Amino acid sequence: MTKRELEVTDINEIAEILDRAKVLHLGLVDEGRPYIVTMNYGYEIDNGKPVLYLHSAEKAYKINVIMQNPDCCFRLECDVEAFEGPKPCMNGMSYRYIAGRGKAILIEGHEDREKAMNVLMKTQSGQEYEFSEKMLSALHMIRIDVDEFIAGKRPLPKDR
Repeated sequence: MTKRELEVTDINEIAEILDRAKVLHLGLVDEGRPYIVTMNYGYEIDNGKPVLYLHSAEKAYKINVIMQNPDCCFRLECDVEAFEGPKPCMNGMSYRYIAGRGKAILIEGHEDREKAMNVLMKTQSGQEYEFSEKMLSALHMIRIDVDEFIAGKRPLPKDR
């Protein structure tokens, strides 16, 4: 981030961004080449860092990529709004975002998968559910252990 005054470090504002943004862009490395997929997610905060949870169909391409290389990156954003400046070259976008890197881990075991799915559903819908073994067995649950991340914002101009 080049403008440190736009960096978000307050964990409560970081959690608010995670609550508001419902879509995550997951970057993976597929045989040395970038691969990006857009996904819904859930999150928890652990020791000041987000832990992200994703779900996938059992036979999804991204699962094969993760099994070959768990290194990943992600980005999510919310409050995106275009604005016009007094001159064309002063137009821009306001936003809040989080971006980071980590490891994508496939979650095993019914209890851990159910916990992950409930975190995801709580983030997406505000509710928890019960999931049968059959339902969970048709999905892969993925946990992203975040190594590093940054959060930032660009507010709307005050003269708007």
